[in-house]
Amino acid sequence: MSHSFPNTGLLLLSLLSYQPALALEVNITKDLASVTVLHQGKPLSIERNQDDMNTVAPDFAMTSRPCPPFCIQPMHLAPGVETIGELELLDYLQRLGQGDSSILVIDSRTPDWVAKGTIPGSINIPWNKLSSSVGAADPMSIAEILTGTFGVKELEGLFDFAPAKTLVFFCNGAWCGQSPLNIHTLLRYGYPADKLKWYRGGMQMWENLGFTTVTQ
Repeated sequence: MSHSFPNTGLLLLSLLSYQPALALEVNITKDLASVTVLHQGKPLSIERNQDDMNTVAPDFAMTSRPCPPFCIQPMHLAPGVETIGELELLDYLQRLGQGDSSILVIDSRTPDWVAKGTIPGSINIPWNKLSSSVGAADPMSIAEILTGTFGVKELEGLFDFAPAKTLVFFCNGAWCGQSPLNIHTLLRYGYPADKLKWYRGGMQMWENLGFTTVTQ
């Protein structure tokens, strides 16, 4: 059974448990103040920074990173792969926190970036663990992630993707090619496109909007 979800973040978020919008001054939407998720097994509230003088972290203040390698990614990576925004991501995080084991939210960045802050509820699988095309990972190691983490079954040397999890990938933003590379790798292995989601805005937009971050 496929566990993909439609791009209806505004409708879905109306079902989330949240504090009344009036509880905070800087809200997520006019009706949504915060969202409770699970991070490393503990409940944590995601909300926006309440300091209206707050500015973006220096790591995300640069406007002109060299391209290549930091080239702007397209809005749509591949047929069937859904690009999502913040509200849809919050919905996936909420579903995950409520015990939906069919979802994983994955930070594709390297540990040095993750140590500076990541999205609560996500796990870190560095991009080079899933990228044999650049010689960083061998097919056997990728197969172990597929079966050990992503829920894929291996039957007589073939992958069965029917029980595979829905994977929501992100990295540093629209100028970051790490999560797109991982998504393309998984498509080559046969991962169903409708079970692959991409938060294109990544940490750049998450930080720009003042959302809660955590250090691993």
